[in-house]
Amino acid sequence: MKPGLKRGIKLAALLLVAVLAVPVVAIGSAFVGHAPIEDGLELEGVARVVKDGYVSLAVLDVGGGKVALVDAGNDAAGKAILAELSRRKLGPEAVTAIFITHGHADHTAGCHLFPAATIYALAGDVALAEGREAMHSPLGKLIGLHDNGTRITRALTDGETVRVGSRAVQVFALPGHTPGSAAYLVDGVLFLGDSAGASSSGKLDPAPYVFSDDQAQNRASLGALGDRLRPRAAEVKAMVPSHSGVLRGLTPLLTFSARR
Repeated sequence: MKPGLKRGIKLAALLLVAVLAVPVVAIGSAFVGHAPIEDGLELEGVARVVKDGYVSLAVLDVGGGKVALVDAGNDAAGKAILAELSRRKLGPEAVTAIFITHGHADHTAGCHLFPAATIYALAGDVALAEGREAMHSPLGKLIGLHDNGTRITRALTDGETVRVGSRAVQVFALPGHTPGSAAYLVDGVLFLGDSAGASSSGKLDPAPYVFSDDQAQNRASLGALGDRLRPRAAEVKAMVPSHSGVLRGLTPLLTFSARR
């Protein structure tokens, strides 16, 4: 092989490695300093955290041998969810509702496993969740359309309350990470999806830039949510991001809201 050609091949290989390394480094850096997800964590008698790789979801007992999910994980086979159902001596038919925090595939992959479930998402993320719209974040643009079979049963609106068995699920719009990102408040537990994370020091962090459509809007939405919930601060016992550990009480969100 000619020396010039050999050098060219080496240069091309190094360039390819560098290009592939950029998203890996970006993904890793987005979660540096986050508190780890605690698999199996019980939340105020309301829900249980289920870790599915690098993301979490929650299983809520809604009475009558039925459960609801907040998100449906990253695993299309649903191994972590099915294991949690089995621990409760339940099968897939026990899942009566799934509340999607946003339409990214690592939160919707298991939806197809539960045909008896009503699947809810804010209207702004229905097309994204169903794979009819591509992601718009810096990294998401590299992925394109992704249809994993999720079909939203009912679109939600900001401020409404959905009753599922014994639970009342309050819906809050948090646009920014995606247009239809949502938070759900259920009996004192606030599920934030990817709109926020918990730092290892107990602070609330906004969604990472590389995964978000509009980080400025995400920050503003978190601040507005803090303002909305401030009069109910004593009611909120825990806040649950999807890619980190749990924050206790509403104070971390109120602190973030005050300094925005």
